[in-house]
Amino acid sequence: MVAHLLRLKLTLLRNGLRRSPWQLVGMAFGGLYALGLVAALVVALMVLRGEDPGLANTIVVLGGSAAVLGWGIIPLVASAADLTLDPARFTTSAIPMRQLLAGLALGGLIGIPGLATALVALATVWTWSRGLLPAIAALVGAAVGILTCIVLSKVVTTATASLAASRRFKDVSAIVFMVPLVLMGPIVAGVTQGIAASAGFLQELAGTLSWSPLGAAWSLGGDVALGRSADAVAKLFIAAATLAGLFLCWKLLLERALISPPYSGSGSRKGGKMGLFALLPATPAGAVTARCLTYWIRDPRYAGSLVVIPLLPVLLLFQGSQTGDYGSLAFAAPLAAFLLAWSISADVSYDSTAFALHLATGVRGVHDRLGRALACLAFALPVVLIFAVGQFAFTGGWEGLPGQLGMSLGILFTGLGLSSVVSARYTVAVPLPGDSPFKKPPGSVGQTLAVQFAGMGILALLVLPEAALVVAQWVTGNPLFGWLNLALGLILGLVIFVAGVRIGGRWLDARGPELLAQLVVNR
Repeated sequence: MVAHLLRLKLTLLRNGLRRSPWQLVGMAFGGLYALGLVAALVVALMVLRGEDPGLANTIVVLGGSAAVLGWGIIPLVASAADLTLDPARFTTSAIPMRQLLAGLALGGLIGIPGLATALVALATVWTWSRGLLPAIAALVGAAVGILTCIVLSKVVTTATASLAASRRFKDVSAIVFMVPLVLMGPIVAGVTQGIAASAGFLQELAGTLSWSPLGAAWSLGGDVALGRSADAVAKLFIAAATLAGLFLCWKLLLERALISPPYSGSGSRKGGKMGLFALLPATPAGAVTARCLTYWIRDPRYAGSLVVIPLLPVLLLFQGSQTGDYGSLAFAAPLAAFLLAWSISADVSYDSTAFALHLATGVRGVHDRLGRALACLAFALPVVLIFAVGQFAFTGGWEGLPGQLGMSLGILFTGLGLSSVVSARYTVAVPLPGDSPFKKPPGSVGQTLAVQFAGMGILALLVLPEAALVVAQWVTGNPLFGWLNLALGLILGLVIFVAGVRIGGRWLDARGPELLAQLVVNR
């Protein structure tokens, strides 16, 4: 039965690749990336064979502990976890629990994460091949460590199965996962500086982790090589007890999941509340604005971009703290204006086939364009103003505020006008409604890149007058250029905004059905 489950996992994986050539391409790129990372780690572990045993033990324990921690945390935030052998699918199957546990555990090795972890873990055997006993201890530790990683991930996914079936949990977890990714630079730099300030910290941390469930298995080879056989036996007991405890928890959770599978129904909802539709004017543009604002709040594909915006000043402040010059904060407002304005260039693509509602109800193109732009402007305008004023509240030099406002507002209004034209003419491959924001569906990558880069290039050309006035004020120090920039940014930006809404509206009226046909193809 265990072999049958493994064959089933391989068959499902092979059929999935046959059904979608682009999935095969994506897996090939992921495999190449993982292969390069695995090769680098394996070479590093091989080099450690000739280094000091204490240093090698510290690195192996820290790396192994990080791997176990990663296998436990990532399933909490990655809604696109591998559910090829989802336990809920075996609810009606009379498979003995022991065989089901063994098959699902070994099936976790089939895939890029499992194979990569196994290869790197087995490379620690070479690190401790300084003698027969250390190598055997390292092999035992690697086997226990690999199983601990896989079973821990199964415990987490099974325990959170009911949550994962919830659309809201998927949305929140996907957005939360983006925060550490955006702040990865400051996090890595802070950790590096902390480690450099205390040279003995890592060795002490590794020593502590080696007596914990996270690092006990990974310290066996090092302890035997360092002559600490009694410690190795005690840590082997800790590692084995941890694995046994995880298997027991998984068994109990799996038995419960097989009896009461998670239900993802929407349940009953109270009617009568129209939300934003009751607050905005009962006009075509007002209805589109309410609908788009609802998407911005509830759709993780939109909300994900909103999470990034507040982190921009954090990244720029961190950069300024490294150099002692906080002039980089001047990019916060213009960059936020650009990101928010250009985000609606794929607005129709994010609608997917729901765009048919606009065509069926006869909404005019100009109202569609205006409603989408106003929805973005409702929160983009306050954000840009706060960033622009906040920069000078932090750094001083208020004479530069008019020029900064002119540049930022010019980018915002010009970008919204240009995006209104682009999204009425082109569609791009984006995650479908309900998918993870990180999922990249197959599509015309060449056209997507061409549209995005060409649009951004045109936007850069359209805001050249504002940029020229910013440079002029910076070179001459004359505040008059700043006030001219404020007037020019508002006037020129609003003109392009109105023109973009009208031109995009005409294009949408002329080729709405063709646009819908492209959206259907992209599904």
